[in-house]
Amino acid sequence: MTRRRWIADKFTDTTASLTGDQALHLARVLRAQPGQIFDVVANGFLRRATVVNVSEQEVTFALGEELETEAALPVHLLLAVIKFDHYEWGLEKLTELGAARITPVIARRTEKHLAQAAAKRVERWRRIALESAKQSRRSDLPQVDGPLPLKEALAQVNAPTKLLLAETEQENSLAAALKEATGEIALAIGPEGGWTAEEMALFSGSGWQHVTLGPRILRAETAAIAALSICSALS
Repeated sequence: MTRRRWIADKFTDTTASLTGDQALHLARVLRAQPGQIFDVVANGFLRRATVVNVSEQEVTFALGEELETEAALPVHLLLAVIKFDHYEWGLEKLTELGAARITPVIARRTEKHLAQAAAKRVERWRRIALESAKQSRRSDLPQVDGPLPLKEALAQVNAPTKLLLAETEQENSLAAALKEATGEIALAIGPEGGWTAEEMALFSGSGWQHVTLGPRILRAETAAIAALSICSALS
């Protein structure tokens, strides 16, 4: 039977702890007892772990052998902020698919009230990523950044391959561009209504290559999921 997997809130070289909601669930719902064995991710490594102490405030483990894991996809997504229910659903699925980093972008066409409220949603977005990582049995968490204006977000990108999903591009497909890619990949997905001409110029000036997913116009969260799925298939 597959063991449950947890992502430690605190850890040392030999111990790990769950606190907050994770500890409460393990103690109250699953009724964990000392001696039980789980898989625990600590400091980016998956370890066999034995429960030592249990309370509703904290569950501690003794860490054992390191287990084999699959690395995250080396993909950094710049994802423009859209309606929060759509954004959070997309964030959940991108975590399941293995995204390494997600930067929420405040675009020119991001609705004003969403742009103003985005910073207050970051902790919720990180909790969603945590739960999605556990559900999909990832051995790491994606980095979920605070929201940034596009110019600042572009300055954060270090990937050698930078690909912009653009409705205006008709010929250069994402799949073709990925076949030429090496190392980390950055993907940018715009808001409903797309990027403005000024924003497109910022991308071009920063060395981003325009690519297409095909002839259909996709919602932003659908485009992000489709693009990451193609990255996974071709990695």
